[in-house]
Amino acid sequence: MNTALLYNLLDVDPVDGPAELLHRARGSRHLPHLVLSALARDDVRMGEPAREELRRARTRADHYARLAHELARSTGARAIHGVPLAGYYPAGLLRPQAALDLVAPGEAALWQAVVRLVTDHPVETVDVTLLGDRPHHTEVTVRWPAEDPLLDPWYRVHLTTAALPGDHAAVPVRPYLVADDHVECLIALAEAHLRAPAGAEPDPLTLLDLCCLSHQPFEPAETAAVLAAYRLAPEAAALLDLAAARLPLGTLAAVRAALTPELAAEHRRRTDAAATPRLTTRRGTLLRRTVIRHDWDEARLLTAPDRTTLLLTPVADYLLTPAGPAGRTAALAALQDWDGLG
Repeated sequence: MNTALLYNLLDVDPVDGPAELLHRARGSRHLPHLVLSALARDDVRMGEPAREELRRARTRADHYARLAHELARSTGARAIHGVPLAGYYPAGLLRPQAALDLVAPGEAALWQAVVRLVTDHPVETVDVTLLGDRPHHTEVTVRWPAEDPLLDPWYRVHLTTAALPGDHAAVPVRPYLVADDHVECLIALAEAHLRAPAGAEPDPLTLLDLCCLSHQPFEPAETAAVLAAYRLAPEAAALLDLAAARLPLGTLAAVRAALTPELAAEHRRRTDAAATPRLTTRRGTLLRRTVIRHDWDEARLLTAPDRTTLLLTPVADYLLTPAGPAGRTAALAALQDWDGLG
């Protein structure tokens, strides 16, 4: 990967120069950091504001990498997608990361990780979503300000007990992700494409990710079988077809060829699953942050007298049932009653 590829993928004429390349990258919140790192590697002249922006971006990426290592060691939650993909980028090139994505081996590990994040960082929001009913999977996203809260994307850590959430319809939740590291990265890209609008072109970052993976030692038949087992053969094939129009596929070309026999079976499975009810998704509305409940291994569901459902977690309490101001007032009253029983 080089700066010439960035000009190509961002549709910038090299004659227009690095300033135009950076300007075009500003259409994405994170791509400027990659472009700045590429220009710095090429010794392109830049002023102090640009160097400072790049410094903050590198600090952010380093912090995500440290967090991933520390949380894997202390809780078993491991990084998927962004941090592993960054490891395949050439030295000196900074892969943009919108968030640190972590998959926890269970709910207890997820909340242990959340508690550590809330304890060690100035977390301002904690969002919770439950996937499914009984049993359910849990997704939590925590956010806190960047070094420059106005100019830089805030820190965002997304934790889940479901490695691959699917499309909530024909493709089910697949809780576990176990494959070689570079194959897991390809699976993560295909899963993201599953949730993209039909016919959507891959964004420049996805194309750059594939470019970096295109030199890895994929075993075509085995990789295609793994993608099929994770129900992602159509998305992987579509993504590689779209990428082939913009960059050489390298070792991924053979993977694409090996995917062809897997496509029909997956399309049949999805047709058969069309009548299956969609996966229930319940997003929590924050009622209150709480003192950390260090002795809780998992969240608890509480039904209020008006039949609204509350979710009590180790760090905050939420309303799961949609409700207006009256419902929120009733939910807070139910929490006060619950506090009294404790």
